[in-house]
Amino acid sequence: MAAVSEFHLPLAPADLLRDGGPGRYVVREVLSARELPPALAAFRADFRARGALAVLQHFDCVYSVLHHFRAVGVAVKEDALELMVRVVTHHSNELPAILSDSGLSHADRAAHLNALKMNCYLLTGLMDAFEMETCKNSCLEVDPGRKNKKNHAKTSGSMWEEEREPLLRLLTQLLQLDLCQLWGGLKVEEEFASLMTGSCYRILENPSIGLQRYRVTREAVTHLLAVALVHCNHMFSATLKITQMLQHFEHVAPVFARAVSLWAKEYGLKSLVGELLREIGQKCPQDLAREASGVKGYATFISELAEQIPALVLSNMSVLLPHLDEENYMMRNAVLAAMAEVLVQVLNGDQLEEAARGTRDKFLDILQAHVCDVHSFVRSRVLQLFTRIVQCKALPLTQFQSVVSLAVGRLKDKSVIVVKNAIQLLAAFLSNNPFSSKLSFADLDEPLKKEVQKLKEMRARSRPIAVAPVVAPEEEWEAMLPEVRAATQQLFQPLEEGEEEVLEMEETVERTVEQITGLLKKLRYKSAARLTQKALCQFQGKEPFISPGEENEEATILGVLKRLYTGSCLGENSEDPPHDNSSDEIEEVVQEEQPQTELVKQEMLVQYLQDAYNFSVKITEALNLISKMMYENSVSVVQEAIEFFVTVSQFGVPQALLGVRRMLPLIWSKEPAIKEAVLNAYRQLYLSPSEDSERAKAQVLVHSLSLIMVDASLGTIQCLEEIISEFVQKDEIKPAVTQLLWERFTEKCPCSSLERRAAVMLLGMMARGKPEIIGSNLDILVTMGLSEKACEDYRLPQEVCNVISKLASNPKPALEKNSAPFRLLQSHMLFGCLSETVSKGFAQPSSHWIPFMEAAITLIYQLAEGAEEICADILHVCCQQALEKLQEADEQKADAGDSPQRVSDAAGSLPTFLLLHLVSLVGQVALQQVAYLEVSVSAELRRRRILKEEKTKKQSDTSTKKQRPQSTGNESTMEEELGLVGATADDTEAELIRSICETELLDGKHLFSAFVPLVLKICNNPGLYSDSALSAAAALTLGKLCMISSEFCDSHLRLLFTMMEKSTLPDVRSNLIIAAGDLAIRFPNLVEPWTSHLYARLRDPCPSVRQTAALVMTHLILKDMVKVKGQVSEMATLLIDPEEAIVGVAQNFFGELANKGNAVYNLLPDIISHLSDPNSGIEEESFHTIMRHLFSYITKDKQTESLVEKLCQRFRTARTERQYRDLSHCLALLPVSDRGLHKLQDNYDCFADKLQDPVVYNCFQTLLARFRRAGIKPETKALAEELEQKLSASHNRGLDSTETCQDGSQTPMPRPAKQKPMRSSRRQPLSPANTDDDFVTPPSRTLRNQKRAPKRLPRKKAIITFSSDEENDSEDELSAGLREEETPTKTTPITRSSARRLR
Repeated sequence: MAAVSEFHLPLAPADLLRDGGPGRYVVREVLSARELPPALAAFRADFRARGALAVLQHFDCVYSVLHHFRAVGVAVKEDALELMVRVVTHHSNELPAILSDSGLSHADRAAHLNALKMNCYLLTGLMDAFEMETCKNSCLEVDPGRKNKKNHAKTSGSMWEEEREPLLRLLTQLLQLDLCQLWGGLKVEEEFASLMTGSCYRILENPSIGLQRYRVTREAVTHLLAVALVHCNHMFSATLKITQMLQHFEHVAPVFARAVSLWAKEYGLKSLVGELLREIGQKCPQDLAREASGVKGYATFISELAEQIPALVLSNMSVLLPHLDEENYMMRNAVLAAMAEVLVQVLNGDQLEEAARGTRDKFLDILQAHVCDVHSFVRSRVLQLFTRIVQCKALPLTQFQSVVSLAVGRLKDKSVIVVKNAIQLLAAFLSNNPFSSKLSFADLDEPLKKEVQKLKEMRARSRPIAVAPVVAPEEEWEAMLPEVRAATQQLFQPLEEGEEEVLEMEETVERTVEQITGLLKKLRYKSAARLTQKALCQFQGKEPFISPGEENEEATILGVLKRLYTGSCLGENSEDPPHDNSSDEIEEVVQEEQPQTELVKQEMLVQYLQDAYNFSVKITEALNLISKMMYENSVSVVQEAIEFFVTVSQFGVPQALLGVRRMLPLIWSKEPAIKEAVLNAYRQLYLSPSEDSERAKAQVLVHSLSLIMVDASLGTIQCLEEIISEFVQKDEIKPAVTQLLWERFTEKCPCSSLERRAAVMLLGMMARGKPEIIGSNLDILVTMGLSEKACEDYRLPQEVCNVISKLASNPKPALEKNSAPFRLLQSHMLFGCLSETVSKGFAQPSSHWIPFMEAAITLIYQLAEGAEEICADILHVCCQQALEKLQEADEQKADAGDSPQRVSDAAGSLPTFLLLHLVSLVGQVALQQVAYLEVSVSAELRRRRILKEEKTKKQSDTSTKKQRPQSTGNESTMEEELGLVGATADDTEAELIRSICETELLDGKHLFSAFVPLVLKICNNPGLYSDSALSAAAALTLGKLCMISSEFCDSHLRLLFTMMEKSTLPDVRSNLIIAAGDLAIRFPNLVEPWTSHLYARLRDPCPSVRQTAALVMTHLILKDMVKVKGQVSEMATLLIDPEEAIVGVAQNFFGELANKGNAVYNLLPDIISHLSDPNSGIEEESFHTIMRHLFSYITKDKQTESLVEKLCQRFRTARTERQYRDLSHCLALLPVSDRGLHKLQDNYDCFADKLQDPVVYNCFQTLLARFRRAGIKPETKALAEELEQKLSASHNRGLDSTETCQDGSQTPMPRPAKQKPMRSSRRQPLSPANTDDDFVTPPSRTLRNQKRAPKRLPRKKAIITFSSDEENDSEDELSAGLREEETPTKTTPITRSSARRLR
């Protein structure tokens, strides 16, 4: 075979066109695109004749295809690819025989090597070209239109995607051969390995490679690279290439993680894992900080690799640990995730060795440390990792308490995602806790105390029989030696009188030795030493009294005593016979081992109970925090909080019921996700019991829902009703539940009165979803609920009335739009039973009769035809009973005298409860009569009018068809189009209702007029009628009577507000606030002059009155029924109220107000003006608290800029240092933008002279610091620095001038003068009693204007007035400064639809 030029794999395709030196192959000619088809045909023919070596003569042909790849047609490309596949396949099949041929010549080997290189170069070149073209097309397809996507994909990419995987298998098969023989037994050259693997890396660069449909291709690439790593020594190159691709292509991280784990498991390439992790670990932190995409790839690779081969990652973890101290949070997350996977999959279980246990504890400590990481993403990620660890039961019990404590601490985190994951972690702890299915710390406390006491008793019993610690005699002697030496030294001092007589010497040595040792054991060291001194003289030279000559006498005595003591102890220990010793010891050990084992078990039990108790305490602490998160702005946090309480409830934690109740109002949330979460929570808690039978499930459901309603508020009941009605509408509550409720109500099923009442309430809730539940059983409700037993407890008939009222509020759907409302005949048994029950209970003292009476009267007006006649009869009967009682009292007056429990006057006396019942009944009937006229009668008049109009219209249409004159009906048609006919009719009907209320209901002929003097007498004589309940009821009835007529209201408003101010009873004040709120809506022009008195109740000393006033004012302000300017600061002060409930009302008010456009922004200057007034009584810290909350609603840049300018301007009018500080604090709260900074610069002169105050200066520094943290643009950086320099200069100049002032010079700051009492202070202390002049009815508008006319001259004021912040304010409003007690001098009519007030 002729010698051919050696083919060198080029670094770039163009290198083959240049002469690389003698003996190297060079492309002689690049064929044109037109010449390619015949050249390929010639190559194919030569291939049939010569096989794979044909490429040696036809290399240039396929190289030309690569050179013109973008220009040639698809057919040529596919033809070239198909040909090269056949050539390489043929060569791959030939090579095994060729490589095994020992007689292969050097020339043949060189020819085959060149052919292999050429064939592989051409095939991989075509693969790369097709891959790049497909990748480019797939990128172009990602456009908004995506026109002809399917057709385009089929023509360009589908063929290649189908061919890719067989080609990769072909290359894998080729690399598995012993190709080293072609290189003369040496290793395959690195360039060839890089050529074969280059196509793999090129394929992996395609972003779509991670899709499921390319799974086979990914597997083929993985195996090809594995073969290259094993056979071609590709390790070093692969490490660099993988690291490089991870840095530049995020999508390859999961692919390489699976590939590396496969190589380590199936191909034994474990060292590659270490090389890759070491390469990543040595990355420079500065480089990682610059390239976020690279960091993300590395982080994903580490995390996923740890999931698949955690043991290998553990062995290389040390190279990754330095990244925990670096700035990039993604790398920290990745390393921590790797640790968590190692803990879950490797370092898990109780059988770990000591070293593994130490590593586990170290990893857990690192994870716990990063729970408090500076970056919120790291904190949240660590909490997620702990959740996984807990769910996999990989957390040691010893670490439970510390991790739970960390999770509870993170509930207060500022980051929403951290809080969310902390809740998830606590829920995981609950679901996987090793303690108990019931975690009530109250239930655990008793067993814990019992077992602790038992442990103490066991320890006390085990002490006597426990083997005492064996102490060597020599150790005992060493402990005694200081005292013995001191006693011996006293021998050489003069003897005390009589001491010598005690120490008589024994005759023998043995007896003397016993005597001395006995003295030592009795701690009589001095006597023992003296006896030893005598014995040394008497028994000199005899054992043990031998004295060495070189020692002094003291040392000799101590030596003898030591020998005697240690010898005697040894003798005592060996006194027992040897044959009995071993058997006694064995018996003693057996007896002692059993108590010791029991003691250890008891200690473990106590420790277990203690851990369970501590865990329960922490969970309870978390409950209190999480329950407050249910009303956060973050939907995800609220959802997690709801799920957490569902989990807690399943573990029997008592406080969980509070959370379950607290989530009830969320059913009204505007967020569908939150509403659905509440429904799912109650569905899991109550609709999915574990019992088998339907009856048992119904009993559990009814019992659980009844528990919620125990002591529940009206709001809670309404929320639960909404949830149950949702379930009923979706048919999620089974008929067995309804059946059980009816059985309880009718007492067929034995139950308590509380359970019976709960059953009625639940039936009412279900009736809202399906009214037929009540409608079909109305007779049962009446006969059983309003029977003779009703007088025993009026709470049940009250609930029955509430349930029946559901028929009126939610009747069956009407067949026609204007059908008649659902009403029952006046003769229906319901109304007879109601009248009888109300009348019977009237003369009986009962605290529950009034609520029942109110429900009964309301039901009568809702359902009865001729309701006013029924109620008039009830009033007549009750009045008759009262008169009879009065006559009885008159007859017994001479005998019995006046009782303290009776209300007396000249005519006689009545029991207080009877008068209370009468006044309450009158008020309720009056209110319902007004509501009946305004709502029911008005709607019925309108309905009848519409029916009449429709009937008339039909008749007119019929006549018009028969006869249609040109001019007929033009005017009426125009009026109908303009809506004048309906509007005029509505006005007529409203005027009719109004005239009835104004002229008829309270005139002398009507029943109500008979009771008005009684109500007024009780209200005007609080001393005579001193009963608190009677006073409250009379006040409420007065308010209800005022609702009837504007004339009556106007004439009695002074009395109403006088009682509101002066009454000493909180219930009276609360009732009148509610009544005044209703009157403000019904008669706004009459109540408007008294608005300041309503605001004054926000400073009431009683918390319940303040809360009531806050709720009423919230409704009035949000409905635009009262003016807010100049007085809304009273609502702001409630943000610092000591009562948490009142603070919640105030926060809710401003939250709702913020939803009304720019309302809070418009009112802020007015609030700041009043609260910064020195006489307002607001402390500086309290002012800061209020402003922090209010400024949180300022989010728009324009609002911020405007406020910056306004606040700066206010520095000019501020008169005290406190006002300077307050204004500067408000500025510091604003998120200043670039334009806001310009505003500061423009208005610098306004506050420059105030900067000498350190507090003011620090506030401006805080403002600039926040501005810098938000990110400064280069163009504003110079402005910020200039402003900072000016601030510093003004501050220092002010300090210098202050020092000069101390030397006698004049200060530039205004001297704080004595402040006169400010007439416009809104925060005066509430006086206990006001004068009658304060309640003079305000004069008319014209008189007030005449009085105010000469007072329009401007005058200086001592407070900051922000009135100019309203765009349309007039000058006379700016100068108005009235005391709070003064009657208002302006009565602006307030319309119900006004929306301009808060602009």
